[in-house]
Amino acid sequence: MKIKTIYACQKCGFQSPKWLGRCPDCQEWNSFSEENEIIAPKSSGISTSRHRHGPVNQPMQLSQHREQPVSRFTTRFPDLNAVLGGGVKIGSLILLSGEPGIGKSTLTLELCADAVRAGQNVLYVSGEESGSQIASRAHRLQIGPDQISLLAETCLENVLAQLNSAAPQMLVIDSIQVLYSLDIGSLPGSISQIRYCTERLMETCKSRDITCLIVGHVNKDGELAGPKVLEHLVDTVLFIEGERHQQLRLIRGLKNRFGSTNDVAIMEMTATGLKEIANPSELFLQGRQPNALGSAITVTLEGSRPLLLEVQALTNATVFGYPKRSANGFDLNRLQLIAAVLQKYLKINLNGQDIFANVVGGVRIGEPAADLGLAMAIVSSFRKIPLPEKAIFLGEIGLSGELRPASNLEKRIREAEKLGFETLLTAKTGQLDRSKNTAGKLKILTAGNLQEAAQLFFS
Repeated sequence: MKIKTIYACQKCGFQSPKWLGRCPDCQEWNSFSEENEIIAPKSSGISTSRHRHGPVNQPMQLSQHREQPVSRFTTRFPDLNAVLGGGVKIGSLILLSGEPGIGKSTLTLELCADAVRAGQNVLYVSGEESGSQIASRAHRLQIGPDQISLLAETCLENVLAQLNSAAPQMLVIDSIQVLYSLDIGSLPGSISQIRYCTERLMETCKSRDITCLIVGHVNKDGELAGPKVLEHLVDTVLFIEGERHQQLRLIRGLKNRFGSTNDVAIMEMTATGLKEIANPSELFLQGRQPNALGSAITVTLEGSRPLLLEVQALTNATVFGYPKRSANGFDLNRLQLIAAVLQKYLKINLNGQDIFANVVGGVRIGEPAADLGLAMAIVSSFRKIPLPEKAIFLGEIGLSGELRPASNLEKRIREAEKLGFETLLTAKTGQLDRSKNTAGKLKILTAGNLQEAAQLFFS
């Protein structure tokens, strides 16, 4: 038995006999890692074939196929049901991922308990934790351990054999990175093992209409570990976001073949498990100090849900030759862009200022509609002038200093009115221009560029 060293791309799975700086298949830089493959002689009985021949399917006309009714079971979380498209689709493959300690195992056990309540037999395959650890967590979550069958196993062939004998309706793999197959000579966690094990699980579960929940790890960049083919094979990809040291958790549907990906479930981690938050905007604004410098409120859309978030900025004279830029919850390149636009068009000298930006609550803002809130917070900190406590800032900033309107403005306005805000500063738009009127309790102010916006609050 020999061991062969190869290099595999962590993005697409492309293999090379030597290390390459850039993958020739997906063009990703520095994505190759070393893997060891075991080359077994034919007489050892270890199969090296990665394909199993079965009956050949014959093509059929599309009109001959009939739409099958979708069977689901609902979870205890209405928002999570919306993320999944109405509940867990029976017979689907779900990939659950997130940072270590974010709550993947907690959510997995709660989904298992919901499946049991729906009358399904659950087989929980754990390759990382012992049975006593999982039982202790189930007791803390007030889930009866006897309701779920537990199998401590990392060999794929043994797991498939248990599927034949136990015949469960739901299978949990925790996690796919520790599962290995005897048909593949590489070590557990390698690209080849992850891809092959997921393919075999997909073939087996799809043929028997078994719901399969696969727990996946993330890499050091916070992305799902393993090649992209892992995400292509499954039906739904759920990603848990949040700070491990805070209670807030966001569950996004990055992919969903049976529903929309525009919804997000916002939950709170408690001692007895995850709990849904009825009014997350109010939770994010708790503890905000009145007349605080460098503090602005913006409205962002998480899926289809509007959220009011506090954006903080701090400017301070740098003690080094090169000013520091740091962003928590924002894209750092976006912060640098906004700082450059402010310096050019508002004539404020930020070359000698360190700039720190933060989104309260551990939420990460990805849409550009929060640009204006961040810009106003930076100016407030630099000029030492607090912004009005009941004001909201919403709009995208262009490289010419112009303001562009945000999408779904009416939905954001209704959320701001519900929490008692009085003023909204946004970009001029033909769709909504009520700068001289009051819509409900919210007064709408509009500006065409950064200069006009700054004059309204810093003149």
